[in-house]
Amino acid sequence: MKKLILIIAVVLFTISAKGQQDPQYTQYMYNMNIINPAYAGSYDALSLNFLGRSQWVGIDGAPRTLTMGINSPVGKNVGLGLSVIIDALGPVEEQNIYGDFSYTLKVGQNANLALGVKAGFTFFNVCLPCLNTVNENDQAFINENANKVMPNIGAGAFYYTDKFYVGLSIPNLLQTFHFEKEGGQVTRASERKHFFLTSGYVFNVSNDVKLKPSAMVKAAEGAPLSIDFSGNVLLYDKLEFGLSYRLDESVSALINVRASRSLRIGYAYDHTLTSLGNFNSGSHEIFVLFNFDFERNKIKSPRFF
Repeated sequence: MKKLILIIAVVLFTISAKGQQDPQYTQYMYNMNIINPAYAGSYDALSLNFLGRSQWVGIDGAPRTLTMGINSPVGKNVGLGLSVIIDALGPVEEQNIYGDFSYTLKVGQNANLALGVKAGFTFFNVCLPCLNTVNENDQAFINENANKVMPNIGAGAFYYTDKFYVGLSIPNLLQTFHFEKEGGQVTRASERKHFFLTSGYVFNVSNDVKLKPSAMVKAAEGAPLSIDFSGNVLLYDKLEFGLSYRLDESVSALINVRASRSLRIGYAYDHTLTSLGNFNSGSHEIFVLFNFDFERNKIKSPRFF
């Protein structure tokens, strides 16, 4: 398994990079089935998660993202899920709807390897009349929207124990073009493949205190690697707080609370470290997570991711 993880890491870091487009998440560890279909059904419960993100508050047209994920085991080795992402950036709006399927292999006494696929559609819309054009009456941008529906598929792997996990996923394997050469000019936009590598561990500091470091690496063609490092402290299995650092981009504060047996609510604030921080007041992200245990009286090993 160590050799497998090393090979995956080498492959990921040697991928040539051309523009990140997928939404950014700070609290990715609570909606992992959005980026990795293999996560579906890994927890012995019906899981329902919502996440909303408003990025770079104060900048007109800044990214806004809403996600919803639901997943559950449906048999001894099978997990199913549904992933929905609604993303807006300036005049561009995109809705992604995917079905998730995973199959889990027992590879050790407390170790599992899940393999997953996702398939669905992207609904892409550009409001051309919303753009500021050089020529005020440019007929190409009056009363016309660019709308497309594009199929896509994704895949992922997720290895986990009670305290450790590592996952690799490509949510969008198909590259599709929105625009081609028109009017003698090349105006081309496309969906690029994104690669996600996630990992985390749970350290038992004491019976009531746990330390939860985690990391996510995101790679796309034409863009530098996006690397997140997070460190959270979990108290009494109820209150969790910590810090996150996105390399050369932002620093974040995270907090969440287990309000009931089934409900967890969290918030994160990102402070921008680049020069863009002079023009915005940061980013805000909230999540709501429901876990409905199938057998409430069943004794089982705890999972904290």
